[in-house]
Amino acid sequence: MENYQNTNKTRRYKAHVSIFGTTQLHLRNPWTIAMWSFAFPGFGHFLLNKYFRGFALFFWEIFINQTASINLAIVYSFTGQFELAKEVLDLRMILMYLPVYLFAIWDSYRTTVDINNIYILAKKEDSPFNSFTIGNFEINYLDKRSPILATLWAMAIPSVGQLYVHRIILASFTLIWTAIFVYNSHFLEAAIYLVNGDLSKSNAVLDAQWFLYIPSFYFFSIYDSYTSTVENNKLFEDEQRKYLKSHYQDYTFKLTNTGKVGNMQIFATFEHSTYLELAIAELEEQGVKNILALPLKNRTEERKLFDNLHQSDGVSMISKAMILAFLISTLAAAKGFAWEWGPIIWGIIGAGIGMIIGFGYDLLMKKVIKKKQRQLRGKNSEVILVVECEEHQKKDVISILRDRLAFGIAEFSPK
Repeated sequence: MENYQNTNKTRRYKAHVSIFGTTQLHLRNPWTIAMWSFAFPGFGHFLLNKYFRGFALFFWEIFINQTASINLAIVYSFTGQFELAKEVLDLRMILMYLPVYLFAIWDSYRTTVDINNIYILAKKEDSPFNSFTIGNFEINYLDKRSPILATLWAMAIPSVGQLYVHRIILASFTLIWTAIFVYNSHFLEAAIYLVNGDLSKSNAVLDAQWFLYIPSFYFFSIYDSYTSTVENNKLFEDEQRKYLKSHYQDYTFKLTNTGKVGNMQIFATFEHSTYLELAIAELEEQGVKNILALPLKNRTEERKLFDNLHQSDGVSMISKAMILAFLISTLAAAKGFAWEWGPIIWGIIGAGIGMIIGFGYDLLMKKVIKKKQRQLRGKNSEVILVVECEEHQKKDVISILRDRLAFGIAEFSPK
């Protein structure tokens, strides 16, 4: 059951909330999407919510890679064992692999450009969409979540960050393949030997063919969890802003003119959250009818490094960091089979180097070259709520506003 029914009078919608997740249109960088397809065919399409195409490309990659031993050949090549690389590589499969691999990169780039154009048109049309759905097995609704918390859960184990943001299809898929990659690569077994100081046994037990899937898979999960949380938060704010304007901006409401002797007006400021709507609902239950909600357009300031629970501009500072982390960690892990510390340690070092370079580049562009502007971040007032009530209701109104986390409260009683 959804809280909005499509009347087929609108050509485009910005989002759709289902029990499996929130599918939405938003602007994306085509080059970033293409790079994730370069990392692993199908990843770019997953970011675009093109699941059928993404699954087809993903399974094709696994099938060809396993059949042709591409990852193993990469390890032999990076460790200087070129003859072994030629022996394990199946050239017949490679010739089948390359066209599909290049198609995945090209198609994800092209599709991103098309979806960006559709988003611009859908935003202009600004049609209503469902924000709540409930079924026999699941409930999904628009709400605000912490991008940092989503990142931390994704770092703990791939798929958990996606579960946190309710990307059920991709989270289930990621969880299953995490288990497959970890089990077949003997990663946990190698990690245990490594922690106990047995480096040679750790390297010996690790399966290079399966292990090389893990870096791209791991960092993709982190990136998808973070960006999905950011965009869902923006969608929640946009939907709530539209709801407040349509339901709580009555043209008959007059500021500083209560209309009745003994009436007063109470002003409160909130951020966009479900607490704001709970406050309004409780006020209406108390018999308060005259409520005015004014969403604010905050001033701008220099862009910060991370989006947070309260607001976000969607200009992700982790895009380059995650892409470079997977690239360098993959290369370092492949070389690590011939280096003293082994593939796991070198893979971690490579990931750290990639993240530092990615963050450093974005930081340089932000601080020195471009100095981009963004909306004021942090716990800032985003909505002004004006409540007209009688004198005897004042105490209850203020109590409700405080309980629902109003940032500031002021009262006005005209003489």
